[in-house]
Amino acid sequence: MLKKYLKNQKGLTLIELLAVIVILGIIAAIAVPSIGKLIDNTKDNAKVAEAIQIIDAARLAHASKSSQIEWTHTGDNADNIYLVDYLDSVNETGYKVTYDSDTKTYSISDHSATGIVGGEGTDSITEVELERYLD
Repeated sequence: MLKKYLKNQKGLTLIELLAVIVILGIIAAIAVPSIGKLIDNTKDNAKVAEAIQIIDAARLAHASKSSQIEWTHTGDNADNIYLVDYLDSVNETGYKVTYDSDTKTYSISDHSATGIVGGEGTDSITEVELERYLD
């Protein structure tokens, strides 16, 4: 009985191994683009969230000094140190936040989030549109 057990060796044939490799290749071909798109969406959401953070800082600055309705950032803190005081850290510089007293809305321009939310060629985007994008 022991000889019969030792002769009964089981393993994978070449065909079975190739089938497993093909199946893994198909799964990888489906999963890799999905993961790449997920990473891109996450980066876009982070840029939009940063734009909302900048607008929130402008809202705080406007509450402290209601005569100021425009804020910019050039990265050297010389252009508008007042808004920079309300921001912990942002990756982008060169943006401009504007408060419209008629509609009581804040908008941001020259930030990468404007192109993400509004599409190519969009100059500025409002806070409401930014928040709607994240919903």
